[in-house]
Amino acid sequence: MITKKTFAWAAAALVASLSFSQAAQAGPRLDKIMETKVIRVGTSGDYRPFAIKTDGGFSGHDIDVIEAMAKELGVKIEYVQTSWPNLMKDIQADKFDVAVGGITRNVARIRQIEMLPGYAPFGKVALVRSADKAQFNAPQDLNKASVRVIKNPGGTNEAYVLENLKAAQVSTHDKNAEIPALIAEGKGDVMITETYEALVYSKADPRLHSAFMDAPLTPQSYLGFMLPKDDADYTRVMGFVWGQVDSRGALKQAADKWLK
Repeated sequence: MITKKTFAWAAAALVASLSFSQAAQAGPRLDKIMETKVIRVGTSGDYRPFAIKTDGGFSGHDIDVIEAMAKELGVKIEYVQTSWPNLMKDIQADKFDVAVGGITRNVARIRQIEMLPGYAPFGKVALVRSADKAQFNAPQDLNKASVRVIKNPGGTNEAYVLENLKAAQVSTHDKNAEIPALIAEGKGDVMITETYEALVYSKADPRLHSAFMDAPLTPQSYLGFMLPKDDADYTRVMGFVWGQVDSRGALKQAADKWLK
């Protein structure tokens, strides 16, 4: 005979069983990373000083940070080459678990994916030849029919060019890291980029000048790591790990090394 007490106990056991089952099935991406001990990191590898690919592998600010995070997780990194035009498509197609490399945090991206806390505040500036810097004193000086702008496809720099430099001669070069040299050699006049990248190239090559550093072309923005939007447990744990490496000084160390 089933008493009310027995029925109540059975019902409670069923609820507990279902809850345990749901908990065990939660976080498939996180579970896979922890089981395989591998986290796949997507990057274009063409944006100094955040992530650049050379014959020796990947290096940069974001590379140092994600490696510290991987160590905290107890996993190894498998780097996956992507590109700015394919960045969103690739992360949504599950080609990697996190994307790094100087990625701007904005509404358009956060509508589609998750992003970790912002870092490295910046504004957009113009990389021009030092010999021509007197020609570029105001934003409107960039938007002239005589000005040759070279852009890299797929990112927010391209979006700025297409929106604000409609009168200029605009061409596209699909290897971002090669554009500064093209400007220095006189094959173009302007590259729209961000504060940190402009500083890297202007310090390395005296032929180049970072214009609008004191008054950037855009309001201040922040960079961030991108995460897929398919596993709340994974997002939560990655946020925790970000906080852990920050509290232990890894973010400051990376900034001091790469962004000064």
